[in-house]
Amino acid sequence: MDHSEYQERQEHLPTTEAAVTALRAIAAEYGHAIEVTHDIGADQTSRRSAAGFGVTLDPDGSLPHEAYAEFGGVPRGSVRLYPDDDALITVEGIACHDVPRDDVPPFLRSVFGGLAHVRSRRFPPAAWLVVPLPGDRTYKEHLTVGLLTPWLNGRIR
Repeated sequence: MDHSEYQERQEHLPTTEAAVTALRAIAAEYGHAIEVTHDIGADQTSRRSAAGFGVTLDPDGSLPHEAYAEFGGVPRGSVRLYPDDDALITVEGIACHDVPRDDVPPFLRSVFGGLAHVRSRRFPPAAWLVVPLPGDRTYKEHLTVGLLTPWLNGRIR
């Protein structure tokens, strides 16, 4: 996808529900099954553990909404969408923390579309999952060399 196509497809995901809709579309686009669960209310979301029993609203009166999506197929992946406009994306057991919500669709398209790869070096042994995004941006996560899955091994450069 070139930059102009990216500009046209760039999604602004103002709500968790909009992000879930985008995740479902990406799963369909790449032929992956998807299961989504929702946690709604300050007493249910993972980052609001300090909320008292039965307290569903944040102090500002908003109702936080968090979603967890798990993708079937290869590569294995999941996305936890937080109410704070960021996400935790896991690919083959590799956690990518604090991904902005608007970067989740291009991140997944890069992974499912075959652009993501593993960069490694022999000495000292090290490896990184590299996920390129439009606009010459990349996400890099350190990997444990001995724990690479078959999918990750197949993407070593």
